[in-house]
This record gives sequence, C-alpha cells and structure tokens, in this order.
Amino acid sequence: MTTLMDRKTYTAELAGLRELRTEITAAEKAVAAAQKELDKLNQQRARRVAGLAGYEGAQAPAIAKASGLSVGDVVRIAPLLDPTPAAVRAAKADDQAAAAPTPAPEVPEAEPVAEPAVAVAPALTRPAPVVEQQTPAAPAVQAPTVVEDQAAVAEQPGQAAPAAAPVVPAASVAPVAAAPRPAAEAGPRELPTLPEGPAGARFEAVTTGLVSKRPNFTQQARATVFLDAATGDLAVRDRVVRLDLGARTPGEILDAVLATAPGTERIYITAGAPWHDGAERYSTLKDAVAAWLNTPSERWTTAVGSGRDKLAGHFVHQRQPVGRYAPATAPDSGSTEIRSMGEWFDPDGADVVTCRDAFRLLWQALRRHWDDAVLMGSPSQTGRDLWSRTVPTTGKWAGGYPVLSEELRGLLHATGGQGRTELILPPRVPEQLPALVEYDRTFAYAKHLWKSPVGTPRRITAAVFAAMPEQEQVKALMSCSHWNVRVTVPAGWNHVGLLPAPVTGDRAWIYPSEPGSTFTTWAGGAEVHLALSNHLMPWKVEILGGLLFEDGKPLDEWGKRLKAAWADLTNLSKLHGDERQRTAAYLASRAVRSVLLFGLGGFAQRPRLVSGTTPVGEALPAGVEILGQDGEVVTWQRQAGFSRDPYAHPEWAAYVWSGARAALLDMKYRQGKDVIGHAGALHARPGTVVYFGTDGIALTERQLWPYRGEPGDYLLKGHLTGPVEHPNTQEQYLKLRGLGRAELAATEKGTDQ
Repeated sequence: MTTLMDRKTYTAELAGLRELRTEITAAEKAVAAAQKELDKLNQQRARRVAGLAGYEGAQAPAIAKASGLSVGDVVRIAPLLDPTPAAVRAAKADDQAAAAPTPAPEVPEAEPVAEPAVAVAPALTRPAPVVEQQTPAAPAVQAPTVVEDQAAVAEQPGQAAPAAAPVVPAASVAPVAAAPRPAAEAGPRELPTLPEGPAGARFEAVTTGLVSKRPNFTQQARATVFLDAATGDLAVRDRVVRLDLGARTPGEILDAVLATAPGTERIYITAGAPWHDGAERYSTLKDAVAAWLNTPSERWTTAVGSGRDKLAGHFVHQRQPVGRYAPATAPDSGSTEIRSMGEWFDPDGADVVTCRDAFRLLWQALRRHWDDAVLMGSPSQTGRDLWSRTVPTTGKWAGGYPVLSEELRGLLHATGGQGRTELILPPRVPEQLPALVEYDRTFAYAKHLWKSPVGTPRRITAAVFAAMPEQEQVKALMSCSHWNVRVTVPAGWNHVGLLPAPVTGDRAWIYPSEPGSTFTTWAGGAEVHLALSNHLMPWKVEILGGLLFEDGKPLDEWGKRLKAAWADLTNLSKLHGDERQRTAAYLASRAVRSVLLFGLGGFAQRPRLVSGTTPVGEALPAGVEILGQDGEVVTWQRQAGFSRDPYAHPEWAAYVWSGARAALLDMKYRQGKDVIGHAGALHARPGTVVYFGTDGIALTERQLWPYRGEPGDYLLKGHLTGPVEHPNTQEQYLKLRGLGRAELAATEKGTDQ
C-alpha cells in the first residue's frame, strides 16, 4: 500500500537524501584508501614470499603459517615451493595445453599422411519397426515419481578405492555436471590405439594371479544410527532421542551420539548437512566441506586406519562426504564414520524413523536373495560385495573371473565413456519449445546385465575384420566387443548424433550429427551395431581395430537378484497399508538402484585418487597435490594408479554403459523373443529432442511409448506446458525440468481426485 506524502515531507526527505549521499561518498573514499593500503601490503607480502623461495630449504607449509596464507596461495606466488612432483605437474600442463586451441602454424603444405588400413563395416539391415499400439500417455499403473539419483561417490577401502560411476550419472542429484558447450568450443582429443608388436600383446592378456573369487568369509555388520542434524533427532534401534548437537561440528556430533548410543560405528546424516555450515566463507563448496571435516576437537582425531587402509582419512565430496574419526587418546582403535544418507537415496524430507525403516526393509529384501547380505558403508561397497557372492562354484568360471592387464584396463578407462549428457541447442531445436516433456528409463542399467564380456579378448585388426565373411562381421559387431572406428555422418541425416566423439575440456565426449562430419573414436558393439542398423539411415563405419570378447553372464545372477529385490520393494511401496512404510519401501527401492548403479561403477576401477590431510609443518606424503589449507591442516590428494584390485572389471562397466547409451536412441519392447515395439530418441520426430541425461531424455512433445513398470521402460516424469524458452545451459534445463515434474504431479493429483 502506498502512503501519501505532502510537499513539506517530500522536501525534507530530499534534503536528508543529499546528506546521505555525502556520507556514502566519504565512506567510499575511505574504503578506496583502505583498499589501496591493503593492496600495497599484499604486494609486499607476495614479494617477501617470492624472496623466501630463493632459500634451498624453504617449505610452503612453514611460509604459509608465517604469512597467514594458505599453502595453495603460497604455491601460486612461488611455484618453486610446490611439493607436487614434477611428473604430476607436467601431466597437468600437458592436459591444459591439449585443452587450449593451437593456432595452425604457417608451414608449407605437408605430404599426405599414410592412413591406417581400414575395413568398412557392412550396413546391417533390419525389419521396419513394429507399429506400436496406441496406449495412454499416462498409463493406469504408474511407478511413484522417482526422486533424483545420488551423485557417484568415489568410495573405496581406505579412501583409495576406484571412483564409482559418476558421474555420475548426469541425472544424479549432486554435483551438477558442467553445462554442455557447442562442439566448436572443444577441440578433438586423440584416443589411444592398440600398439603393434610385443607391446600390443599386453592388450590381449590378463593380470597374472589376479581373479575375482567368491569370498570365504561373511561381512560383519556395523552398529548404525540415523541423525537429523537439523532437529537433533537420533534414531537408534527402535527409539528416537532428541540430542543437543551444539555448533554441529564433527566432534560435538560424535560426543552427543556416542553418549546416547555407545559403540556406534556409523552415523548417517539424513537432513541438515552440517558440512555446509559457513559455506559462504569459502570459495568452493569442497573447501567448506574439507574445513568442516577437519574441525579441531579435543576428544577426536582423524582415523588413519591400519594396513591397506593406512592414511584412510576423510573423503571430501561436495554433498556426500565421509568423515572417519577415532578417539584422540587411542587413534589406532576402532573408528566412527559420519556419512550422508544421500549416498543411498534422497530422503526428500523423510524423518529419521522412515530412513531407519528404509534401511531395515532394504536389508530384509536383500536377505531374501543373499543369505549373508550385509549393508556396508556405501552402495558401491555393498554392490561389489553382493556380486562377489554370486561368483559361480561350478563351470568354466568356478575359479573366478580373471582381471585384465593394466594396459587393457587403462585403454578401457580412456575410451569407454559413461552416460550421455547433451543439451541440444538451436537451430537444431526451436528457440521457443512448444512443451518440455521428460522421460526416464526405470532402473535402466538393470536391463543391460544379461550379457557381458569375459575372459581374454581377441584383437581384431582392420585386415582381419575385412577378411571375415559378412555374416561373421555382423556376429562380431553384435558380440561383446569394443571397436576403434572412423565414422562419417551420412548425407541427408537430420536427427541426433549416434556415436561419441572425443573432445578436450570438461565434456570429454560430444555426439556429432552434421551430415558429412567425420571423426575417429572408440565405441561398444551395441552402439556400432545401432549406427549400422538403425531404421532411419545407416552410417558409414570404418573398422580400424577392436577387441572381441567371449560372451558371458558374470553380472546376470547379480542383476536378477537385485531386480527381484527392487520389484519386491516397489510393490510394497504401492500396496502397504501404512503411509510411512510405503515411503520407506520406496526409499529402499531407490537404495537397491544405487547398489546396482554404484556397484557397476566400482567395476570400472578408475585410477585411484587418494586424499588425506597432514598437519601444517609436517612432511607431506610423496607425490601429493595440495588442494588447500584450513587452519593447521593441509588437505591433499594424489594419483595412485591402478591397484591390484581383484574386482576390477572395466570391460563390464563399459559394455553396460554402451548398451544403455544405445537404448537412449532405440530401446526394444519384447514379448518373449518377439519385438513388439520401440522407444527412444530415434523414434521421436527430428528436431524434438532437447536433452539427454544418462538414463532419460527430454523432448518437445509426448510419445506413445508404453510403460509396463519393467527395468528399461520409459516413464513419463515431467510435462511443462509451453511455450518454453529454450534453456541455454544445463542449470537452466534442470530448473525447467523441476517445473515440469511439479506440473505433471499436480495434473495427476487432480486427475486422481
């Protein structure tokens, strides 16, 4: 409501405003003078720090403490003080140089470079797609609205385990992936190839004496509680206690919980995220989390573990950190972990009792399929442990599955991408979207576990492939395989890209679709086969080489049991008479999905990234890269390469990811052995696909794709009525996606009523 003002009051207010302007001007001058003086002092400090670098025995931590700077700031001023090994710095410099655009040198026209021998793969014909029966866009039986997936947490024994999937899935909840950029902003990235001669033999070999065996022991359960850090509610066994958490530091949380529940070994934070307290004081969220994890405490210290887990320390992650603590008086004794519930599922407002019940239902569902099932700290650890208990005791692989050579694992790590994340920009799609419709593949990866590569691969050269009869070529492309190919987008192509092309920068992979575009890449057999056999137009694919594995079923039993547990919990979430138990069952079903998703990512066994902390003034471990400093502690990380992990099978993860990417384009509905329908981006009109997000896509119009509630089916997740301004970044898309989900939920609620 506007208040009426007379002329006298107006004149007086103007006079007061002029006085305020004068005061502001004076204050601005004072701030400018103070800033000038501060800049002068900072320059003096920088010069002194740089001068100290001339002393041979100078150390960055000591100078940082004396100057009040972080170790990272000292290193930036005086790079000679960087304790990071030269090899690590050189690798970083090479990466940055590769990412920077290089101007073309002015040199005389070079002689043509001899191209490697290639063999053009045959275009694979397939029947015309079956006309689908028209089904309601919103089926009568719908799964509950699926909450966001969790971010992949690189959880390993002793903080040194392989990074889980990752990305996470781009559909993952926490951290948001970098927004896709136009292809023009990224330069091509050269992928490794299979060498000739003796060096190439290592790419057709396994690691001696390293196999994935069935364990001869049972995991031990750990005493676990669930804490709402916002309210102080603690669910311990069958009771709930309200705690005073003080300032919510790790030490105060541990004191409060252990006083109420002695012997607790694992604390799951269900709400409140105390590691984000004071985050506005730090330049990045990761710095804020590291500072919280390392908050000094008189009674608690960082658990350093023992044996393989020495230097375990904390796991620093923006939203799913892991803090490991031991009593200060007995640092080598048992530890207590503080973890995020978000590793397993998004609580989405559920209280501590519901989260505890979800864990209980999860354990009960898994125990129906594994007599010795134990819930470990993370879904990644749990998934790999459960898989190990499905290793066959009879047949060819009764002794375990051999682990590939380190060279071959490195090749698969460099050439086998995970989920497809792509925002398609105008003019390929309209500036004004008539609508934004989101589809998500239910429990997607579970559909692709029935066949996986096993054993030692056979190397296929271009000459060998060319010499194969066409029927044998087709069989090779449809088998468990990984191919080095040169791809050409056909003339007249007007749809989305089919195969990933490597680029520098944050994205790593793009999907060219411009007719005539040619690129060299690696891709799984599922994607190469689709490029050659899609119903729109076959692409030209030249085989440069490849790896052909034996078709096996190492993940089939594991996947069947997890799918059964997921189905049990999904049904319970719909049919249970108690609303709390329905919610708990739904959250437990999401946890099963995390067990499969992150368990699969654990097989990828990326090169290990170890992180830890060291008090200022003490010698840092060899080969570390400094992340930052808070108070008296330096936080660091280091690459530890590939470990002799008996469960390292990147060939399994790469094959499943390839199949899932292909299914985003073309997914078959089967009835027995018969294909009765298709779904996916290639079955939508050209120019209607807006976004790919690991296991889902967004379009500008609804599709008549049937939803049966089975793994892999496309579930309608959101519908935002247009016109909608096309999002320019992934962050903008995610906001629109949230609006679309809310609109669809409101529409369905109104229909139900």
